[in-house]
Amino acid sequence: MNQALEAKQQLQQITAHLESQFQQQVPIAELIKQRAIAVDELLTQAWLHYGLDALPISLVAVGGYGRQELHPRSDVDLLILTETTNVSPKAQAAIGEFITHLWDTGLEIGHSVRNVEQSIEQGLADITVATNLIEARLISGNEAEFDRLYQQVRQKDFWSSADFYLQKKQEQVERHAKANAFDLEPNLKNCPGGLRDIQTIAWVTIRHFNAANLHELVENYFLEQAELNELIECRDFLWQIRFALHSIANRDENRLLFDLQRQVADFLGYEDKTQLAVEQLMKKYYRTVRRVMELNQMLLQLFKRATLGHIQALQVQPINSQFQRRGRYIELLELGLFKKQTSSILTLFLNVAKNSNIQEIYAPTLRELRNARRQLQGPLQDDAECRKVFMDILKHPRGIAALSLMHKHGILSSYLPAWRKIEGQMQFDLFHAYTVDEHTHRLLLNIERFSQSDQKDEFPLGAVLINQLPKKGLLVLAAIFHDIAKGRGGDHSKLGATDALEFCKLHGLNDHDGRLVAWLVEQHLVMSVTAQRRDISDPDVVSDFADKVRDAVHLSYLYCLTVADICATNNKAWNNWKGSLLRELYFSTQRVLARGKEVPIDAAERVEEAQAKAKKELLRRGVREKDLDTLWQRFKSKYFLRHQPNQIAWHSEAILKHKSDEPLVLISKHTTRGGTELFIYSKDKPKLFATVMTVLDNKNINVHDANIMTSKDDYALDTFVILEQDGEAVTQLSRIQSIKKALSKALANENPKLPKFRKLSRIMKPFNVATHVSFLDDTNRGTSMMELQALDSPGLLAKVGETFFRCQVRLISAKITTIGERAEDFFILQTLDGQALNEAQQQQLAHAMQLALKQSN
Repeated sequence: MNQALEAKQQLQQITAHLESQFQQQVPIAELIKQRAIAVDELLTQAWLHYGLDALPISLVAVGGYGRQELHPRSDVDLLILTETTNVSPKAQAAIGEFITHLWDTGLEIGHSVRNVEQSIEQGLADITVATNLIEARLISGNEAEFDRLYQQVRQKDFWSSADFYLQKKQEQVERHAKANAFDLEPNLKNCPGGLRDIQTIAWVTIRHFNAANLHELVENYFLEQAELNELIECRDFLWQIRFALHSIANRDENRLLFDLQRQVADFLGYEDKTQLAVEQLMKKYYRTVRRVMELNQMLLQLFKRATLGHIQALQVQPINSQFQRRGRYIELLELGLFKKQTSSILTLFLNVAKNSNIQEIYAPTLRELRNARRQLQGPLQDDAECRKVFMDILKHPRGIAALSLMHKHGILSSYLPAWRKIEGQMQFDLFHAYTVDEHTHRLLLNIERFSQSDQKDEFPLGAVLINQLPKKGLLVLAAIFHDIAKGRGGDHSKLGATDALEFCKLHGLNDHDGRLVAWLVEQHLVMSVTAQRRDISDPDVVSDFADKVRDAVHLSYLYCLTVADICATNNKAWNNWKGSLLRELYFSTQRVLARGKEVPIDAAERVEEAQAKAKKELLRRGVREKDLDTLWQRFKSKYFLRHQPNQIAWHSEAILKHKSDEPLVLISKHTTRGGTELFIYSKDKPKLFATVMTVLDNKNINVHDANIMTSKDDYALDTFVILEQDGEAVTQLSRIQSIKKALSKALANENPKLPKFRKLSRIMKPFNVATHVSFLDDTNRGTSMMELQALDSPGLLAKVGETFFRCQVRLISAKITTIGERAEDFFILQTLDGQALNEAQQQQLAHAMQLALKQSN
C-alpha cells in the first residue's frame, strides 16, 4: 500500500473516531485538539518520509491549526520556514512531493515557503499574516530558526498593541458590514457574534499581555472568571455546530444553510417537541451570538480604555448624581448601585431616552450591568419603582431608542418574562427573516422611522398618522406584545392579547387603553390579510373590515402597526404594491366609518361615475362617442366596478385601435397600485389563465393580483398586477417587450408549446409545505371563495389554472400572496353556468388540487 493511501485511511479512521466521540458527548475542545495532534503525527510521518528532516527547513503550523484547533474539514495552514532566501532544487522538489502527498491524503492545505525575514516583512504588510505568525507552532525541524521567528514576532516594532488592536477592530467592522447576526443562513465564523469575534478578543488581548491562552487573562485581571466561562461556553457551542456542519457537508462549511440546519439539529441530538428540533437549535444559536456580541463590545472597549490611554479622551458631561455622559456613552458614577437600587437599571435607560447624544453604555458600566443582571432574583416588573420608570420610558418621545438598547443588553427580557421566551425564537421558513425578538425590535424601529422627515416618501400615510395618535406609547406596547406568544402553541395573537391586558393592568393603565392595546395585539394581522387576500374593491369586504375596526382611532393605530410589522418581517416583504393596497383599504374604511353603513353607495351609481370620467378623457383624446358606446355595451357592469376610470380609458382606447383578431397584450409603463398592470384582451378560450401564468413564471415574474372576466360576447378582459422578483414594478422597456412578445405568441396559438417550469431552488428544497384547500361560500352572489396554501414552487399558478379548467370551474378573480416558501392565494370561483360550487364540486376541486400540486423536489 502506498504512503498516501495509507495516510488517507488513517485520516478517515481519525475522523470516524472523533465523530463517534462527539456522539458520546466528549467535550468539543478535546476533540478539536485531538484532531490537530493526529494531523501533527500524519504530517511528521510524511515530513520524515520525504527526507525533509535532513534539510535546513522547519514545518510550522499557523492560524487555527497553530492554536491546535482543527475541525473535521478545516484547512491545514502551514509555513515552511527556510534558513535562506533561496531554496535548493532538492528542497523544492521534496517540499512539492510533501504537499502533493498531503493533498492526496485528503487534507485541505494552505502553505507558504519563507525565511524569517520574509515572514516578518509579509507580516508587517498584512495583518492576517501577522495574526497567523503570532499563533505559529513548531511541528518539526529547526528549533533555533523557529525560535528566532517567535522572538521577532513578539518585538514591539512588529505590530505594537495599539496598532494591532486598531487593525483587528477595523477588520471586524468591515466583516460585520457584510453580514447580519440574525441571517437566516448565518456564517458561524464571520457573522457578528460568531467565532471570529471571540478570536478577535483573544488576538488583541493575548498579543498585548503576551499570554499563551485566554485563561492567563484572568490572572492579568483583564477578564473576570465569569466572563471567561461565558466566552468558553459560547465558543464551545459554536464549535459543536461547526463540527457537525463539517461532518454532514463533508467540506469546510461554515454557513448554516437551510438544507443543513435540520441535519445539524439531528446530529446534535435535538428532537421535535412544541418547537421543531431545528428551531430549538437556531434559538440557542441566536442567543449565543447575542451574548458574544455583548462580550466582544465590552471587552474590546475595556482593552482600549485600559491599554490605549494615549487615544483622545472622551468628553464628560454630567447628567445627575448617578450618571454622566462620556462621549456617546452613558457611565455609572457609583459602583454597586445597580445591585443596591434595582430601579437604577431602568433609570439608566430613561437617561438614554432623555439624551439623544447617548448611543451606548460605557464598558465598565456595562460590566456592572451584566453582573447585576446575572444576580436578579426575579423580573424587574415585579418592582413598583421599576414599573414607574418603565412607563416613563414608554411615554418619552425617544422611548424606542431606550427600549432598543434594553433589548440589546438583555434588560427587556429581565423586565418582561415573556420577552425572554421569544429571545432567539426563530421560525423555520423563508418569510420570517429574523428571530421573533429581533423582528419585534425592528418593528419598534420602524415606528420610530414614521416620525423621521426623510421617511415621508416611503411612508406618506404613516408619517401623518403617527403624529395624530392620541398616545404613541400604546402603539409601542402593542408592538412589544404582538408576537410575544409565538412558540407556545395555540393562537399567538389571542395569547399575546391576554398577556398585554395583564401587563396594562399591572402597570396601572386605564381600562380603555388596556383594551385598545389588547385589541391591536389580537387583530394585528387582520388588515394585511384583508388588503392582500381579499377583494378590497368589493364594498362588502370593506364594510366587514370596518365592523372589526369600529372607529377611526382604532384604524389609525392598526394601520401604523401593520405597516411597521410588514416592513420588519424581511427586507423584501414591503413594496409599493402592499403600500398601495393598505392605503386604499385605509381610506375606503375611513369613508365607510365616516359615512355610516346606513348610506351605502349604489352599484349603478358607481358604474355611471366610472364611465363618465373615462368617457370625458377619451373624448378629449379624439375617440368617437359612438364607437365607445358600442364597445361598452359588450362589457358587463362588474368590469366598470372593478376598474378605475384611467384603466377603463386605457383599455378602451387600445381595444378600439386594435383591428386585428390576434390577442391584445398591454403592459402599462406606469405603476398601478405599486405594481405594473398587464391587460389581456382576447377571444376567451380554455386554459387562458394557465397559459398566461406559465409564460410569466418562465419570465421570472411574480403575479400579485388577477382580475378575470369576460365580455358579453366571450372576450377575455383579464387584468393582472405583476412585479419583478425583488418586489419592484416591471419598468425596463426591453423586459416589457419580451413579456408582451412571449404572451402574444402563446395566446395566438390554440395549442402553444409552453416553456418548462423552472427548477425548485436549493433554498426551497428543505421545505415541505402541505397543500391545503378551504372554501368560503358567498352564495348571495353565486360565487365561492377558495383559499389555497401550498409550496411556492415554479409553475404553481399554471397548475392551479389547469386544475380549474379540468374541474370545469371558472376563475373570477385572484389575490396572490407569497409568504417566504408558502403561497397563500385567494380565488373567487364559479361553475361554468354561473353558480357557486356545491359541496361535491368543492371536494372534487380540492382533491384535484392536492394531486396537481403534489410536491416533487
